[in-house]
Amino acid sequence: MGKTLYLDCTNGISGDMTVAALLDAGANEARLRDALASLPVDGYEVRISRVKKAGIDCCDFDVVLDEAHENHDHDMAYLHGRDHDHGHCHDHDHACDHHHDHGGVHDYEHAHHHDHGHCHEGHACDHGHDHDHEHGHHHHHHEHRGPADIDAIIDAGQLAPQTRELAHRMVDVIAHAEAKAHAVPLDEVHFHEVGAVDSIVDIVAVAVCLDDLDVTRVIVPRLVDGTGTIRCQHGIIPVPVPATLNIVEAYGLPLSICDVEGELVTPTGAAIVAATEAERRLPERFHVVRTGLGAGKRTYERPSILRAMVIEELAADGAPAAAAPHGAFAGDLAAEPTLGADAPAEVVRLECDIDDATGEELAFAAERIREAGAREVHWVPVFAKKERPAWQLQVVVATPELGAVERAIFTHTTTIGIRRWTCARTVLAREDIEVASPWGPVRAKRATMPDGTRRVKPEFADCARIARTEGVALREVVERVVAAAPTV
Repeated sequence: MGKTLYLDCTNGISGDMTVAALLDAGANEARLRDALASLPVDGYEVRISRVKKAGIDCCDFDVVLDEAHENHDHDMAYLHGRDHDHGHCHDHDHACDHHHDHGGVHDYEHAHHHDHGHCHEGHACDHGHDHDHEHGHHHHHHEHRGPADIDAIIDAGQLAPQTRELAHRMVDVIAHAEAKAHAVPLDEVHFHEVGAVDSIVDIVAVAVCLDDLDVTRVIVPRLVDGTGTIRCQHGIIPVPVPATLNIVEAYGLPLSICDVEGELVTPTGAAIVAATEAERRLPERFHVVRTGLGAGKRTYERPSILRAMVIEELAADGAPAAAAPHGAFAGDLAAEPTLGADAPAEVVRLECDIDDATGEELAFAAERIREAGAREVHWVPVFAKKERPAWQLQVVVATPELGAVERAIFTHTTTIGIRRWTCARTVLAREDIEVASPWGPVRAKRATMPDGTRRVKPEFADCARIARTEGVALREVVERVVAAAPTV
C-alpha cells in the first residue's frame, strides 16, 4: 500500500520545485543522485541546499550546467516583454534560451528551474529561472533531441520500472503539448540540448523521489498561474504559456489565475500533475505525516514555494482510511492486465552465509535490506564451516536497486562477500482489483494464465478482518470473495 501526497500549488509548480519539496518531505538524496548518475547525460551538476523564501526555510534543487552548456538570460523586464533587443535572438534554426522562473521547459519543457522555453514554429524557446548572472552570455548550440531521444536516455538509466514508466508519461504529456502548440507532428518536436538536460534531470528526479516516498496517490485541488507575457524567439507570448494551457485542457486540470506577473505553472509542473493522475478533492479529514517545502528560483509578489504533504486520510470515526494501492499511477484498477512495473523479466539473486549474528540483528538487517529495494528477503537455516549452525541470506532484487541492496547487506550484516547471479523468470500478467463481497469491498490480485483464464487471490488482511468482525470462518470468506470476483 502506498502513500498519499497533497501538492499545494497555490504559488505555482515546476519541476525543480517539486523535486525540492519531495526531498524536503523525506525522499532519499543518495538514491536520487545514484539514479541521475546512471543517465547517459553530462554537462551538469546537482546542488541541493537550504534557502529562505519570505523568511521560510525551504529546500532548493538546482541543476547547474557547466560552462559549455550554460546560457543565462535573467533580465525580468526583457522576459516580460517590456524591453527591447538584448541580442538574444538567433536565426530560426536555433532555440532562444531565456531562463525564467522556477522552471519547466517550453519546448520540451522549460527545463526545470532552468525550465526553458515556450517555443513556436517548432523551435524551442527555453526560459529559465533567475540566477544572478549577467544576461549577455553567448548561447552554445548543440544537437537537438526529440521525445524518442529523451525516452532512450531514460531507458538507459538504472531506474526502477515504475520510475521509468512515470518519467516516460511526463515526457509524453509535454511532447504532445508542445507539438500542439507549434502545430508540428510529434516526431518533429525537438528541444535544444541545454534545455533538454535540465528537463531530463527534473523529470527523472520527480519520478525517483515519488517512488522513493512510495507515493501512489497524488492530490492537487488546483493550479494557480500568473499573468503577463514572456518573450520568446519569435515574439512575446502570454502567460499561461501555450504548452501549459494545452496540458490543462487535455487533462482537465483545475486552473486559477492570480494577479502576479510571471509564470507560476510551467509545462513540467503541469505534466507532473497530469502524469500522476492527480485527484482534485482533499479528504475531509486527514493527518499530515510529513511536510516538504520546495523553493522556486524567481522572486515574485508571492513567494515561489511548493508545499508537499504526505497525508493519511481519516475515516468518519477518526480511524485511518484505506491507503492507496501500490501502483495507482498506472490508472484504473480494473484496467487490462499487463506485466506491470513490478514484474521485470530478469532479477538478480544475492546470497551469503551468516554465522555470527543474533536473531534480533538478522531481523533488523532484513528490514533495512527490504527498505533498500529488495523484492524478497529470506533467512534459511544452514550448516556452515566447522558444522556451525548458521543462516543463509537469500535476496531477490531488480537490477536498478542492485547497488543499494548490496550496500545495505554489507552495512547491516557481518558478511564480507556476496554471491550474485542473474535469474530469468516467467511472470503472469496481473492486476489489482476490488471485489464486491457480501461484507463489503475486498482487495485482490487477479492473474491471467497463458491460456487466457484468470485466477483471483484475495488480500489476506481484508479477509482476516472480515472473519474476525463477522465471526465467519476465514476459508469461507476467501471462497466467497473468489466466487464473487469478475472473471473478465
